[in-house]
Amino acid sequence: MKLSLVIPAHNEAGCIEKTALRLLAEFNRNGIASEIVIVDDHSTDGTDGIVARLGHTYQEFKLVRNTWPNGFGYAVRTGLNSFSGDAVAIVMADGSDDPKDVVNFYNIMKSGYDCVFGSRFTAGGKAYDYPKFKYLVNRMANSFIRIVFGLQYNDVTNAFKMYRRETIDGLKPFLSNHYNLTVELPLKAITRGYSYTVIPNQWYNREVGESKLRIKEMGSRYLFIVLYCFIEKWLSVGDYRKPRPQTETPPR
Repeated sequence: MKLSLVIPAHNEAGCIEKTALRLLAEFNRNGIASEIVIVDDHSTDGTDGIVARLGHTYQEFKLVRNTWPNGFGYAVRTGLNSFSGDAVAIVMADGSDDPKDVVNFYNIMKSGYDCVFGSRFTAGGKAYDYPKFKYLVNRMANSFIRIVFGLQYNDVTNAFKMYRRETIDGLKPFLSNHYNLTVELPLKAITRGYSYTVIPNQWYNREVGESKLRIKEMGSRYLFIVLYCFIEKWLSVGDYRKPRPQTETPPR
């Protein structure tokens, strides 16, 4: 099973090479066939040049440019339209996601799940140097989602997740242009009946650069996508549910 990564990168010249090479080294150690799709999101600091150089040296790296307006969701959607693997994970350019967790997700997915979701806030999970205000907002948002959808999963907003190709196809078209895509993907998957499991993962605050997430700008966008998925859950009459395997019609 070939694994693709989608890494959105906006002005990540200070960390993208280190992040990408750490991931590739971990895959090679574990014998995983991989493709690392790095989406340049209108960077002005030379990020695209670094990625292009990596692509000339390593066949696993692929540079894709976001031709839509600047935005996390736009960049991830560009990557999700460009990967070639049997499964895909969304990984941050700043090195906040542990390559060993990516390998663990991959091994779990091979057992047959449609999705593998991470949780930083469960036994075995950890968020290192997580900003206190961001943590408070995160916990409130995830509690709201859990109550509305009746979920046990407590880290829906975590961007680090893995999906089979067929699952991604079943979640289209995507609506979110920004960080609310991290909520749209798992809520659609759950609502539409795709199988998933939750395992702990580690998160590390970035060492260089600055976070692109602007919490004040995202509140209404998160709420919109949560309400959209809630309406789909209760009013779509199962129109978007995961297709059942078609059985062959017996000959007459």
